[in-house]
Parts: sequence; C-alpha cells; structure tokens
Amino acid sequence: MSEKVVLDGRDTQTSRDQKKTQTQVLDTFKAWMGDLAGDQKGMVFEREKHIEYLHRGLQTIPTNMAGLDASRPWFVYWISHALEMLGAFEEPTWSPRVASFLKHCQSPTGGFGGGPMQLAHLAPTYAAVSALMVAGSEDAYRAIDRETCYKFLMRMKSPEGGFMMHDEGETDMRGTYCAMAVASMLHIMTDELMDGVPAYVARCQTFEGGIAGESGLEAHGGYSYCGLAALCIIGKAHALDLDAFLNWTVHRQMSLEGGFAGRTNKLVDSCYSFWQGAVYPLLHEAYRQKGCEGDLLPDSHLWFIPSPLQVYVLLACQHPSGGLRDKPGKSSDYYHTCYSLSGISAVQHGIGTHETRCIVGDAQNELGQIDVFYNILLEKSQRKCSYFDALPQFKVDGKEMTASEGKGVASSRERILGC
Repeated sequence: MSEKVVLDGRDTQTSRDQKKTQTQVLDTFKAWMGDLAGDQKGMVFEREKHIEYLHRGLQTIPTNMAGLDASRPWFVYWISHALEMLGAFEEPTWSPRVASFLKHCQSPTGGFGGGPMQLAHLAPTYAAVSALMVAGSEDAYRAIDRETCYKFLMRMKSPEGGFMMHDEGETDMRGTYCAMAVASMLHIMTDELMDGVPAYVARCQTFEGGIAGESGLEAHGGYSYCGLAALCIIGKAHALDLDAFLNWTVHRQMSLEGGFAGRTNKLVDSCYSFWQGAVYPLLHEAYRQKGCEGDLLPDSHLWFIPSPLQVYVLLACQHPSGGLRDKPGKSSDYYHTCYSLSGISAVQHGIGTHETRCIVGDAQNELGQIDVFYNILLEKSQRKCSYFDALPQFKVDGKEMTASEGKGVASSRERILGC
C-alpha cells in the first residue's frame, strides 16, 4: 500500500500536491548542500545562460508558443525587462527594433493590441508602454500616441470606477492597474481618469485582507499587487484597510520553500516573487501615504524575510538550459523569468535604503533596481521624466488637460533617489 500523505489532518489532492512540491524543493536544497557543502559561492545566477536564453527569444519565439500570438508585446516586455535587470539590454541594438515593432501594434483609435492589426487591449497596452520605457530612447517614447492612448483609457473606464480590458470586455483589477500605470508612465494622469478608482479597488478587498480580481471573489496575489500598486501610483492607498492587507500578505510566504504562494492553500510559484514580494515596499509606501512616519513605520525591514525567497529562486527555479521556472520539474519560460527576477530585485533593494538591502550569495547576484510601481528599472522610470516633462501641455481634441505622472510614484521615486 502506498504511503498516505496527510497535511492539516486531511488527505486531499491539494495536500498531495503540496507534499510533492515540498519534496522536490527539498531535493534541490539537499543537492546543493551535498555538492558544495553549503558554500554560498555556488548560489549564483547563471547570468550567461539566462542572457543567451533571453536573446534567442527577442529574435525567434519557439513554435510551441504560437498560441500566444495575441501576447506579442508581452514577450517584448518580459524579455527586455529581464535583460535590463541582468544588465544585458543593449539599447543601441534593441531599442530601435522594439520601437519599430510595437509602433505597428498600436491601434489607430488608441492603445495597443496583441500584435499588428489586433484589437486594442489594456494588457498589451501596459506591456507595450512598459517595453518602450525599457527601450529608453526618444524614438521609443515618440512611438506612443498619447492623445489616442488617453482616449482609449477613457473609453475603457466603467461607471463603477474600474476599467474594461477591451471594447465590450471584462472589468477587473488588471484593467485598473494597467490604466493607472500607463497613464502615469506617459504623464497623462488626470482627475477624470482617477475618478472612482479608490472606491472600486476598496470594494474588491476581501475579508482575508488581499484584493480579488472582482468584488466577491477570492484574494489573489496578482490582483492584490495590481490594486495596491494602482492606488499607490495615484497616492490614494489609504482607501484600503492596510493592516488587514499586511496580515494577509505575510501569510503567503511558504515556511519550507521560502517562496510565495498567490492564494491561501496554493503551491509556491516563482512568479509570486514579484506579485507578492513587491507588495512589501508598496505597503511601506502606502502606510507613508496614510501618514505613518517615524517609529510607526519600520525602516530596517519590510515585514518578511527576503533571504529564503532568494534561496528558493536561486536553487529551485533556475533551469539548467537557461531561463527561470515556476518550480522544480517545470520548464523555463519568459513570464517566470521576468517575474522571478523582478521579485528578487524588489526584495534585494527593499525600500531603497541600505538597512533594507539583502543580497544572498555573491555580490554578482545583485540585480538592477526596479521601480516597484511600474516594474521597470528605477533609472528608466526617472529617465522618461526628462522627455515627457519637456513636452508642451498635453491636449485631447485641442483641449489642454491638467495631466501629470501619478503623485504617489513621483514622490516615492524622489525619496528613494535622494537617499
């Protein structure tokens, strides 16, 4: 008779999957300890393998991903952002190509589609704008038609305060974040665009404390990041019950694996290194926006332990052939490569002060510091300001608009860069 796996007093498929995952992760930890006797010099990012894997993806996407044709701006973003964190995004080579391709994905009526001549959609619009910020050149910035983009965002706005993903599409927390992040990155944030957003996000906060994709559903790591980041960008995070949010968040780090799960009773997944890991510096900013300063706000930690998360990604999630994966036994992919690295960057740099920095292993493991509001490099977040701030007053249909970057993200970036 096979051995029964019992966790929390019940033998279920969930408990069996959890036990299997724990065993696989422990095996990777034991292999490292056996081979290297616990020497941390062996705990390193295989940078060259990851860079080679990512460079291949910028030129040719594997045929088994043909079903993701409507996600082409996402591939550009995932790959270019991963490369910039690794210090390997060669702007003279890649920026013109990124700008040229994504310009062809822009809809004449505003926003970006998943590929040339495809329907404008908020998700690839966020991916395209973020990738163009990563490209970091004036040609990349000029590829975006800000006026039609603003019209698209307003067209997607629902009466409840959230945003539809596309014409006649679903309204959920992804749309709210994508709209707020895009408007802020392009410095076209207005009062009418923000109207109703805090109340909409607050309605989606659940009894657990996290945020659901829609009101009445389960709290989820990705949606929680989206809702909190959207409010932090516009300086309205006080609309949430932050204490309940923090309580939910600190229970998502797995005690054995060290990584994060996205929901209660779910498995560890490396992508939540970002979706959950980046929430901590955002919560720090949210409490600051609420008026908590000094002794009321910790300046030496972010309410969780960052080193086990890095150990999990370094030992269990690096694929031998390059790229990063969800967990042992899985294949690497561009999505998990991007968000694993993004999460590690977020937790390595904390809130931008020396006291909250934590880098596991050799110094070469340090990644470029990201702006946790947008998930692009902090330097790229700052660089775009010189271009957009120098433009003439933003106009829509000839009418001058009072528009800017989101107040919350601008204030936070100024504070971090001034540290």
